[in-house]
Amino acid sequence: MKRFLPLALIGSLLAFFLLTDSQSWAATVAAKSKVCPIGYFPDLSKSVGAGGSYAKPSISVSCSSSELKVTSNGMISFAYDPKTPNGLSAQEWSWAVPLNPAKAKTITSINTLMGTLGFTVSGLPIYGPTEGPVPQDSAYGDPVYNKLVDICGGHTGYKSDYHHHEITMVQQCNLSKQTILGYALDGFPIYSTLGCLDTKCKKTAIMKSGYIKTGNPKTNTWSAYTYKKSTSSTVLDSCNGRKQPDGTYGYHATTAFPYLIGCFTGTAAITSGRAAEPMPPMGGQPQPGGPPPKDGQPQPGGPPPKDGPPLPGGPPPKDGQPQPGGPPPKDGPPKP
Repeated sequence: MKRFLPLALIGSLLAFFLLTDSQSWAATVAAKSKVCPIGYFPDLSKSVGAGGSYAKPSISVSCSSSELKVTSNGMISFAYDPKTPNGLSAQEWSWAVPLNPAKAKTITSINTLMGTLGFTVSGLPIYGPTEGPVPQDSAYGDPVYNKLVDICGGHTGYKSDYHHHEITMVQQCNLSKQTILGYALDGFPIYSTLGCLDTKCKKTAIMKSGYIKTGNPKTNTWSAYTYKKSTSSTVLDSCNGRKQPDGTYGYHATTAFPYLIGCFTGTAAITSGRAAEPMPPMGGQPQPGGPPPKDGQPQPGGPPPKDGPPLPGGPPPKDGQPQPGGPPPKDGPPKP
């Protein structure tokens, strides 16, 4: 009896494979046995890259017992189309997120967060739907609405680092065939715009954002959109995600604001090194609104305060104090 027990177990497993939908089974196993999702990261070694003498993308993926670890040189796998005054160069990105993320008791707002909120399976940082203070005429606006991104949904920052504000399903961007496009820093996956409506994924639908435009997103993007809750199974929650048919949670890319992540559903992992730096402004100008460092000097790239930072080039405040970047007063010297 003991001799035949292993064969019986093997037979049971084979029957389980045959009688159970493979996709839902794979999702269950991944959730319960901490399978490393290396297979979701595409092989970009044969991609065209940025072109010319630019370095080709290089990504390394591994897992510990509790974390998914990704390192990348931050190079794009598609032709470089400059959308900012900044160049493009290799970076040293390193991320570690929970392998089995859990929903937090409360969501975490990203309204004033600037910088990396996640990363793509192609090894590129994911930013939120807010640009920095430059260009001045669209300070803190929606970079997609303001047409500051390329066909793949990204552009380069001050340190010549390419990052996404949205992800498009255009074939040349090398993510059109991916089910999972990336991971948020809380560990939850970011799925494509297409979502399964049942565990066997026989029914699918395009997922939609629940935000509606109620203002002008050219500046101060978060004041221009309002979330409207819906009972539709295809409308996402305020974080731009939903409970998947297998019971797990995941974000979705959408063609409308906030495009990728609207808030954190889980607890975002604490990053370090270059991956922890806030978003620097385009063009190398210091970004107002950041907390001062220990030496008391303003810190570029900090988040704006809740009541919104003064926009560079705007009128002086009511108390008469000069505003950085503003026009000179009629009876005084130019303002700094």
